[in-house]
Amino acid sequence: MKKIILSIDGMTCSACSNVLEKYLNKQNGIINATVNLVMANATIEYDEKILKKDMLEEFIKKAGFKSLGEFKEIKFDEKSKKNKIIFICYTILAILLMYISMGSMVNLPTIQSIDININPINYTICLFILTIIFIIYGLDILKNGYRNLIHKTPNMDTLVGLGVLSSFLYSTYNMVLVFNGNIHAIHNFYFEASAMVIYFVKLGRYLDGISKDKTKEAIQNLVKITPIKATIKVNEKEKDVTIDEVHFGDIVVSKPGERISVDGEIILGKTHLDESFITGESKPVIKTIGEKVIAGSINYDGYIEYKAERIGKESTISEIVKLVVEASNTKAPIARIADKVSGYFVPAVMIIAIITFIVYVLLGYDLGTSIITFVTILVVACPCSLGLATPLAIIVAEGLCASKGILIKKGEVLENAQKIDTIVFDKTGTLTYGFLKISEIKNYSKIDNIKLIQLIGSLESKSSHPIAKAFTDYLEENEIEKLDVKEFEDIAGYGIIGNINNQKIIVGNSKILNMYNIDNMYVEDEKKLAQKGNTIIYVVQNEQIVALIGVNDIIRTNVIDVVKKLSNYKINTIMLTGDNKETAEKIAKDIGITKVVSNVLPSEKAKVINQLKQENKYVMMCGDGINDSPALATADIGVSVKSGTDIAIDSSEVILTKNSLESIIELINISKKTIRIIKENLFWAFLYNMLMIPIAMGLLQTFGIRINPMFASFAMVISSLTVILNTLRLKKISK
Repeated sequence: MKKIILSIDGMTCSACSNVLEKYLNKQNGIINATVNLVMANATIEYDEKILKKDMLEEFIKKAGFKSLGEFKEIKFDEKSKKNKIIFICYTILAILLMYISMGSMVNLPTIQSIDININPINYTICLFILTIIFIIYGLDILKNGYRNLIHKTPNMDTLVGLGVLSSFLYSTYNMVLVFNGNIHAIHNFYFEASAMVIYFVKLGRYLDGISKDKTKEAIQNLVKITPIKATIKVNEKEKDVTIDEVHFGDIVVSKPGERISVDGEIILGKTHLDESFITGESKPVIKTIGEKVIAGSINYDGYIEYKAERIGKESTISEIVKLVVEASNTKAPIARIADKVSGYFVPAVMIIAIITFIVYVLLGYDLGTSIITFVTILVVACPCSLGLATPLAIIVAEGLCASKGILIKKGEVLENAQKIDTIVFDKTGTLTYGFLKISEIKNYSKIDNIKLIQLIGSLESKSSHPIAKAFTDYLEENEIEKLDVKEFEDIAGYGIIGNINNQKIIVGNSKILNMYNIDNMYVEDEKKLAQKGNTIIYVVQNEQIVALIGVNDIIRTNVIDVVKKLSNYKINTIMLTGDNKETAEKIAKDIGITKVVSNVLPSEKAKVINQLKQENKYVMMCGDGINDSPALATADIGVSVKSGTDIAIDSSEVILTKNSLESIIELINISKKTIRIIKENLFWAFLYNMLMIPIAMGLLQTFGIRINPMFASFAMVISSLTVILNTLRLKKISK
């Protein structure tokens, strides 16, 4: 199975995206396809043994759209300035057209040479030419509408196209009558209606384009963080190159005040880096040899050389952009409901319009009135606002989350986060920073403490567990040399084993003693250390316990406030840890968490989550590493507290790049407000159609309420604009 994101041209409304999505999902070899109207792309999972990229693009073409190739980056419309000038020109022409056609009705001064009463032929020709210009302007709408009608998948363009052509052809017929001497037929012209419908549809799309670009700003700003140039070392000389010329393994130079060009590892020097755009940490962090750097970070005060590791699509920034784009291409359940309704809506409107036309003719109305009523229904019912209601809100919310360091892999998270009633936290590295320090040593051997820590630190240097850092940091701070380790083995949830100087060393928790049938005579010492909030490490040499070491962790900033806020939201919090009961309960009490599940293996964490779900709890699991992966995958929403460089390998649906649990509160708040905005959008979109379609049908003309195609197209724009402005309220959520 392979996944590809293709940029799509030609989509104008939700009916378009629905048509393409349904068509693609029917094709043999396509496992799943999701089309995003706002981002104008399609995410396609397909069997690469059956299909190739060019075959997928051919499917898109047959569906009536055009593939612009594989998605590479989020771009703003490069033709926006040109489009603006063109739109301004057509605005002037629209004003001129309305002045010529309706100026005399409101007693405005008229031009005699094209006056309807003085020179009706010139008046007719002038209206016809101006309307033709607008028909050319809207040719893309007409073509798309026709294409989708042929494919039996009518959309908004089909409604507009039928309406415009109906009124234009009827007006052209009356124009021929005028040329043949029937001057009275001039009062049956609806040229201006055809032209103004196109104008207002284009106005709506112009405004829509502006709003779509605004939804991409946060993501675009991330892309701009990465510099376009770099300095590399070639034969010990510095050379300025573009980012595209940097290759894996190149030695890149960074001087004070410059941005890091690509992701890499420092091989020379030391400096302070500002990584706030990824981690949210306002203070610069010290970086030295062997540590990772992220493209876009600001080098404050040091000269460093680093080896390029992750370039282009593999960089942290690219991974973030990719995650946000893929998330926007997964649909929340509420979005699928709106899409389904929209898919049935267009055919229903066409049927209503046709029936109304027939009824008008049967009731004795003249052909002109019947056609204009038919046109008005088609135009007023265009489902622009309905199509924008959900996807636009989702994209804005995802952009907002990205700007706050909350990366969402699936769009449905935004709908589901507000349903959460239980949050399960891993302890080490999640509720705590994972910055463990050696607090107390119970040495039962003849080995002195320094050599004991040297043994443990050498073994722990092979591990990625947060506890390992307490010992490796001690070795580095005291400049103690690491010993050679052979036959290293990491047993998840238990500990680590290795051979040092031909002696078997075991380091781990009490469970590892049971695994190797080692007698534990130091249970009381373990309890005393645990009561002080320590995580307990047993050290075994040649199957004998030689030491008991307590390491302490640091509780994350604001964790206590976060737990209080969650309690105010009536959300239950649970600590789930592999640590011993005494240590876990001590830290939980300090934080304010009342329920603790301790001494669990990684595989057992998933069972705890499943049990909660069976109790009809809607569960969020928050963890920090691979050990938590089963639980993260089992939870309704998996949240990972990760640094930027680990984004690509994370298995959760949400990644908190700021490493702050306050982001969970922000996610829940954004979720609540997003769903409220979507419901408001859908309400106004449906209300608009429920009110305007009966008016367009003439059911309220007894009360003097009647609209024409021009007003219908203008009302359609106002409806879409209402949805856009309502959605942009999401951006006002405080940072």
